Amino acid sequence: MKRNDIAVGLYILAAIMFLIIPMSPHLLDFFLALNIALSMVILFNAMFTKEVLNMSAFPTVILFTTIFRIALNVSSTRLILSTGDPGSVVRVFGEFVGGGNLVIGVIIFIILIIIQFVVINKGSDRVAEVTARFTLDAMPGKQMAIDADLNTGAITDAQAVERRQKIQDEAAFFGSMDGATKYVKGDAVAGLIITVINIAGGIITGMMNHGLTAAEALQKYSILTIGDGLVAQIPSLMISLSTGILVTKVSKEADFGNLLVEQLFSIPKVLYIVGTSMIILGIVTPLNLFLFTGYGLAFILSGRNIAEKLEIESIEKEVSSEEAEADEIRRPENVASLLQVDPIELEFGYGIIPLADINQGGDLLDRVVLIRRQIALELGTVVPMIRLRDNIQLNPNQYIIKIKGIKVSEGEILFDHYMAMNPGYVEQEITGIPTLEPSFNLPAIWITESQRERAESLGYTVVDPPSIIATHLTEVIKNHIHELLTRQDVQNLVNNIQEANQTLISELVPKLLSIGEIQKVLQNLLREQISIRDLVTILETLADYAPTTRDIDVLTEYVRQNLKRAISRKYFAEGEMTSVVTLDPKVEQEIMDSVKQTEQGSYLALDPEITKEIIDSVQTEIRKLEELGKNPIIITSPIVRMYFKRLMQDYFKDLIVISYNEIDSNVELQSVGMVTV
Repeated sequence: MKRNDIAVGLYILAAIMFLIIPMSPHLLDFFLALNIALSMVILFNAMFTKEVLNMSAFPTVILFTTIFRIALNVSSTRLILSTGDPGSVVRVFGEFVGGGNLVIGVIIFIILIIIQFVVINKGSDRVAEVTARFTLDAMPGKQMAIDADLNTGAITDAQAVERRQKIQDEAAFFGSMDGATKYVKGDAVAGLIITVINIAGGIITGMMNHGLTAAEALQKYSILTIGDGLVAQIPSLMISLSTGILVTKVSKEADFGNLLVEQLFSIPKVLYIVGTSMIILGIVTPLNLFLFTGYGLAFILSGRNIAEKLEIESIEKEVSSEEAEADEIRRPENVASLLQVDPIELEFGYGIIPLADINQGGDLLDRVVLIRRQIALELGTVVPMIRLRDNIQLNPNQYIIKIKGIKVSEGEILFDHYMAMNPGYVEQEITGIPTLEPSFNLPAIWITESQRERAESLGYTVVDPPSIIATHLTEVIKNHIHELLTRQDVQNLVNNIQEANQTLISELVPKLLSIGEIQKVLQNLLREQISIRDLVTILETLADYAPTTRDIDVLTEYVRQNLKRAISRKYFAEGEMTSVVTLDPKVEQEIMDSVKQTEQGSYLALDPEITKEIIDSVQTEIRKLEELGKNPIIITSPIVRMYFKRLMQDYFKDLIVISYNEIDSNVELQSVGMVTV
């Protein structure tokens, strides 16, 4: 055990022993002095600690000191009633503080009880209760603010973890303080009851055991009892004061002394008014002239001194600011910070700022957090930090989305308007400003708040501006997520599953495939919106086939085939017939005959005329599916799939190409056409 653990254990054990075993007056004096010293240590720590969490153990300290103080109170009571000699500390407190006078001692003791119980304890109890409630209520908002700062890149992951832990610690501390104040209140009540019992018991003991008269017994035992009560209540009062200081600290990271002086004596005008008022009171009233005018002059001189300091500080600040600007001009430009490229940026004009400002009710930052969560669940990869910036060079209602510093998409919204889209079955049109939905380029109209309810009743899909931006940002990220997946991201994903799959990782990396090769396979999957969340299955497949081939495209196809349940669930509705288009075997053979193998990989060298015929045929078949309201899906043989997809990706962005081996056995398909040449 550590030395500190032994000391704390002995402290608690001693308190328990004091309740059972009688102690000598000298030993009692030793522990009473220790109790007073510890109370002072706690009080001044509470005053000068810069942050309340630096005294996170304070609720436990209250419990320990309370039981120790009560144990000493029981021991002193035992000595008072049994021997009439509780030691010099109790006797001196009773005689010195009370002046040897029973009435004065009783009055001072009652005043201490009133101050502690009615003023300090009651106030501390109420403040602790309110602080605990508001701290708990504020937790969700603080958590969201941390998530927003994390997503905008204002803080790192480590700082976010630290801040979240601090919020949890504060909530736990103030919740514990709410209950700990009850110990202090109970201690005051117990002290009052023990004092009353001591006086009554002392009178009875003095008269029955020592032959004293009632007056003599009252005088002797009451003084000792009052001394005992004062010895207990003064440390208790200091602990109560410490509790009040901690729960009323508004600035949790400020020096208490400096903060107090700066806030009370930092405005010269206030000191001038107070000083003048004191002088007037000394002159025009019968109050002590020298005392009040002396205080008045002191306040006026202090105000003048502070005014001079403020003037000097203002000049120094102005000079230092000018020097800093001059140094900045003379200093060679630091271009290192300019080389940093953010993976994802959302820049917007000043008219959209209210949507991103929490203080103005904007929730765009919260939506960014949800976007990262949604894509992590849907595609199994972590989206990099999304940087939000205002750009005065843009139109007020314009926003642009950048990937690795390059603009890839843009949009424009009308603030205080809603976008209404016709899903295809709305018969009665509504008036508005024509526009295009930025994510999918669908026709839409801008409508006002007053038209929203009517548009929804007619069947329009109505979307607010933050949802428009969030949806657009989500689609852009999905379309470019494969570009954002770095080797470090792949390493992090591998590390996440390594502990539970040591054998798999040790066999695959780096013996069979490097992190870079695994990255390319995952990028191929993400390019076609295939989730990599089931990373164990993906790596198991790579470990199976990497010994026979290092071709990234071939390995990707093997992985896709082992993910057929996920692919089938993504594109085919369960229990429903799905309309698809197939590929003519002649076209497949033509494609395979045109594949050329090189050291850098394979490529397709197809005749341009045949390519044009294939594209025209695909366009015709896709139009059939669109007329049926179906997704454009083409089914091919496994060996042809990747080449056909590569051929079509520049012409048909949303075309889905799936091989027969990627379709689950319970999927029902209906061919409505065939791509031929």
